[in-house]
Amino acid sequence: MRVHVVDHPLVAHKLTVLRDQRTDSPTFRRLADELVTLLAYEATRGVRVEPHTIVTPVAPATGVRLSSPKPLVVPILRAGLGMLDGMTRLVPTAEVGFLGMIRDEQTLKASTYATRLPDDLSGRQVFLLDPMLATGGTMAAAIRFVQDRGAGDVNAICLLAAPEGVARLEAAYGQDPGVSVVVAGMDERLNDVGYIVPGLGDAGDRLYGAV
Repeated sequence: MRVHVVDHPLVAHKLTVLRDQRTDSPTFRRLADELVTLLAYEATRGVRVEPHTIVTPVAPATGVRLSSPKPLVVPILRAGLGMLDGMTRLVPTAEVGFLGMIRDEQTLKASTYATRLPDDLSGRQVFLLDPMLATGGTMAAAIRFVQDRGAGDVNAICLLAAPEGVARLEAAYGQDPGVSVVVAGMDERLNDVGYIVPGLGDAGDRLYGAV
């Protein structure tokens, strides 16, 4: 498993504004969208391509195009929806699936309540979107879910991670070269209720309001 914390001044700037409790939901959504596009640029470095010949206004040339099957982008509901547009802006030909998972606030365990994914993901590159990698339970379960359907290349994209969440993924997938995690920032720790510190609060609530 590979973990990549993106070190870029624009990423750091946008993340700082996201953290600010004074940032309202419309601004939070816009910045999250922009930040995900920057993270997606790093996460897609290994996207599969094949040679492709075209004709420029001057002469024939050989470049590349995305290989089939197309990449599959899977936001983890509900907060992951706020990352979807930023990802598909960079990879507009990607297909999109959905995975609904919820964390029990008492046990901190994740359970699946909705899916909209192909039954067979063999040969697919999957990009899982979830703003917060806190305990790691939800992401670990999501990775296992798509791997059980055949995905061999799974890339998690998160805005923030806690060391405890990364450690949980490494315990489960540390020897798996097909799993990678790309995050904008690695924070200090989790608090006693499983929130990232200093974090940015509840990403879903800040994107869509507390409902």
